[in-house]
Amino acid sequence: MKRRNVLPCTGGGGRLLTAFTMAEILLSLTIIGVVAAITLPSLTGNINERTWNTQRKALYARFSQAIALMPALNGYGTLTEDESGSITADTATETFIANGLAKVLKINNICDSEHLADCGMPAKIGTFAGSNVTMPLKMSELNSTLVSTSNDASHSQIDTMAAAFETQNGESITAYYNPRCTSQMKSVNNAISMMPQGAVCANLIYDLNGTKGPNTIGKDIGFITIFYSTDSMVVAPYPHSQDAASSVGNADISQVCKQQDSEYRLPTKEELVSVWVNEKFLGNLNADRYWSASVNLNMDHPWYIRTANGAVSYLNEHMSMAARCIKR
Repeated sequence: MKRRNVLPCTGGGGRLLTAFTMAEILLSLTIIGVVAAITLPSLTGNINERTWNTQRKALYARFSQAIALMPALNGYGTLTEDESGSITADTATETFIANGLAKVLKINNICDSEHLADCGMPAKIGTFAGSNVTMPLKMSELNSTLVSTSNDASHSQIDTMAAAFETQNGESITAYYNPRCTSQMKSVNNAISMMPQGAVCANLIYDLNGTKGPNTIGKDIGFITIFYSTDSMVVAPYPHSQDAASSVGNADISQVCKQQDSEYRLPTKEELVSVWVNEKFLGNLNADRYWSASVNLNMDHPWYIRTANGAVSYLNEHMSMAARCIKR
């Protein structure tokens, strides 16, 4: 058989026409896939964080407006105690939600402490330390230093049970309520220190997307704390995952926070107490003392908190202690 010579195809002007081989196409697709696998999670994470940040701010705004409509935050629910002071019946938190919050917020469902999952709350929450903590079922499990058997509302709370609810916007929230909360923090040691426990009327752990993940603090999980029975204050600090400094003077704090992240700042006294109340979910609030941005007006000294018992005291700004910055 006579062999036929195959000439290369040329276009106009005599240019040689070439094409990608199958191997080159497969290699290009592989490279595109690898790049997508690397960048897509980061892009998705950024989108989620922006979404959570927007939802968190909207939730805080709704609660701030709602709480302002309530004349007083204490006195909801009933508590029955035996002779030893142990609580045998407790409807405080459920009643606070049903007869208090539900009057000023749109609430779809209310669940008692044994059925928090029915309101979309996760059983476990991821902390900044990378561990998982169980959702507390009562006040003492939230922060044991909040509770005392003395039932002295000026220094502590009583060990009420948690309850959960769902908002019309899709958030799931677990509430911890103090029916005997006071209108101010109790001064001790000639007003050098204050005990904040009695002034914490309610603490809320929210999950922005219900049963979906990742169920981690600083992402879809956060907290709101409501202070003072009258002229109430609502705070929702968003703490950084790490301390900005382990030992720094208060005068240098603002710069330390900016160096850590331009959006973060030092918390106010109440915001710092809120962080302390919820330290269980952070998992790494390990220093003994933390600075706040609030100042004692009489002494012109900044307030700080002792993590061992929650005591809020003031000290000369040139003294050194730790700082945990937050953003709103």
